[in-house]
Amino acid sequence: MTSAHAEHVNGELPHEPEKATLEGRNKVLGFWLFLGGEAVLFGTLFATFLALRNQTNDGPTANELFSLPITAVATFLLLLSSLTSVFAIQAMHRHNVKSLKIWLAVTVVLGLAFLGLEIYEFYEYIVHKNFGMTTSAFSSAFFTLVGFHGAHVAFGVVWIGLLIGQLFTKGLTVVTAPKVYVSAMYWHFIDVVWVFIFSVVYLLGKVG
Repeated sequence: MTSAHAEHVNGELPHEPEKATLEGRNKVLGFWLFLGGEAVLFGTLFATFLALRNQTNDGPTANELFSLPITAVATFLLLLSSLTSVFAIQAMHRHNVKSLKIWLAVTVVLGLAFLGLEIYEFYEYIVHKNFGMTTSAFSSAFFTLVGFHGAHVAFGVVWIGLLIGQLFTKGLTVVTAPKVYVSAMYWHFIDVVWVFIFSVVYLLGKVG
């Protein structure tokens, strides 16, 4: 039995329980590789959007569509959720399971608020501005990129919600800790992607 497992059996956890076992370290390393593949995929979507962003087919342009105040609020919520996920990992390293669950729950709530604003934005575009997936090449590229990111946020919300359930049933262990840690990595990744979306899609759309 390794020392990390022995500490777990004795009711004690190391400072960084996500790296206490070889399996945990492999999960973290493997997830870095996964995020590398995701970065390439999003990079392709960004390149496609930039190539097609002026192909409006006489439909609405980015400058006519986008409302920066709403998008800025969504950006603030998502960046704040990245901060709360940092607090969650700090709580995990202190072995404070109650705070860990609270900060993860706050992260989920902020993620849901972000999704709510994005759904409202899409509704306004489709229903009130006649800007749908097939309106133009620009609209197809926009909905694909932003919608694909939104799907990632929704997946992250469900994932973290399930992890909160595991913390209630199994507690914080050297098995659950790596799962929490890689979920935080994932959440930071989709936050960084959104910063690029906000800059390349929305800001450039208004001033470009």
